[in-house]
Amino acid sequence: QVQLVESGGGLVQAGGSLRLSCAASGRTVSGYGMGWFRQAPGKEREIVASISLNGGRTFYTDSMKGRSTISRDNAKNTVYLQMNSLKPEDTAVYYCAAARTGMSTTIRGYDYWGQGTQVTVSS
Repeated sequence: QVQLVESGGGLVQAGGSLRLSCAASGRTVSGYGMGWFRQAPGKEREIVASISLNGGRTFYTDSMKGRSTISRDNAKNTVYLQMNSLKPEDTAVYYCAAARTGMSTTIRGYDYWGQGTQVTVSS
C-alpha cells in the first residue's frame, strides 16, 4: 500500500502561484504513475496533470497547459504540481493519486488517493 498526503494549498490572488506537494509513504512512488486531480464546488472531479513512472512523459488538461508543471522526485518520494497564473476557476480541492498500472488520465486508473488540499484563488 501507499499513503499519500498533499500539502501546499491555500489562498492566493489571481495571477499568483502555488506549489503543491504529495508526500508518499509505505512504498516508493517510483513504482507508480502519478496524477493530480481537482474537484471544484458543484463540479465533477477532473484530471489536472499526470506523470509516468520515471517522469519521462506528462499530461496536462487543456485548461492547465502552459500554466502548470507536474514533476516527481523519486529520491524524496514526492510528487509536485507547480501552478502559475492562477485563475478563480482553478479554485478546488486538489488530490494526489497513484496508479499501479502506470500513467493514466482517468479516475478509474488510480488505486490510491490522498485526502486533498484546498486551493482558493481570489479575484
